[in-house]
Amino acid sequence: MKGSNIALQRLQSQKLGYSTFKKPEEVVAWFGGIQAQDYPGAKWAVGQRLKNCTNANMEQALAEKKIVRTWAMRGTLHFVTATDIRWLLELLAPRIIAKNSRRYKELELDEKTLKKGNEVIKKALQGGNHLNRRELLAILEEKGISTEGQRAHYMLQRASLDGIICQETMHSNNNPIFISMDELPKIKTLKRDEALAELALRYFKSHGPATLQDFVWWSGLLTKDAKVGLEAVESSLASETISDKTYWYSPLKQAVQHNSPTVHLLPSFDEYIVGYKDRSASLEVLHSKKNSIENIMYPTIAVDGQIIGTWKRRLKNNEIIMDLKPFTVLSTIESHVLESAVRNFGEFMEISVNITIIS
Repeated sequence: MKGSNIALQRLQSQKLGYSTFKKPEEVVAWFGGIQAQDYPGAKWAVGQRLKNCTNANMEQALAEKKIVRTWAMRGTLHFVTATDIRWLLELLAPRIIAKNSRRYKELELDEKTLKKGNEVIKKALQGGNHLNRRELLAILEEKGISTEGQRAHYMLQRASLDGIICQETMHSNNNPIFISMDELPKIKTLKRDEALAELALRYFKSHGPATLQDFVWWSGLLTKDAKVGLEAVESSLASETISDKTYWYSPLKQAVQHNSPTVHLLPSFDEYIVGYKDRSASLEVLHSKKNSIENIMYPTIAVDGQIIGTWKRRLKNNEIIMDLKPFTVLSTIESHVLESAVRNFGEFMEISVNITIIS
């Protein structure tokens, strides 16, 4: 299995062009969590793994609390399902909190202050109140708790990690709406070893072929805990060793049947890229300093699973202008398929789209 074939297999696992899912929450559950600090981009990450999904469909799923947004894997914001959030937090939050201890101290956020903040936030959201970030911070200030600088971020994150709050939709840029976790269904949580196994199984099915080191990176778990999870589900996975690296994946995966070229417009931090410690299988084009690995933090263009450029969008006169920047010269058919991918994005956003090519 060469790097290019790993990339193609990952397209299948990641449901990029191979999805049978019908609802946003089905996609999110398949992955376990989808990175979502870029809120608009994360909606597109889910949307392009569904058929006939629109931005409005994503907003509805969030408003109905089928999926929510919280700090999960690696302490970064993710979309997770309402039915998964509790066991994920019980598994992952203690390590994130422990890693934050030094920063808490620097910000003068002792446990007494954090506990008081949690109590204020919980009371503010009682009775089904939905408050945006600015409103919650104003309430904390009224109760004599400073939210200056990064204190705001760490207090809201801590309340989320403690299972008190999570995010619903976005009120405006960087102003998410918070709700009480009490509004979510009370699903039975998993024992620790069960949770490790469940997370490992979802990761390797949705991201495979992938290595244990990839799973450690993605989950934020200690290597020893990640091993426990993988060992518990090894019998449910297939594996292949290449250059002393063992790759795990779903045994149900068929041989890649690939109609080349396929083109995907990936948002910032898409799971197809950020979900792996070793991203070289999809970055064969990015070997020069000019086209450095840093480009993956921007929205990227993937052709047959290879990152070959970046893109960004601009809103102008009630239409979206898509600025496309390929790193290589595209063939005629690749250009046509890229235009089709842009049209798909326009259909998701339900707005007309024009293209500019940046050399």
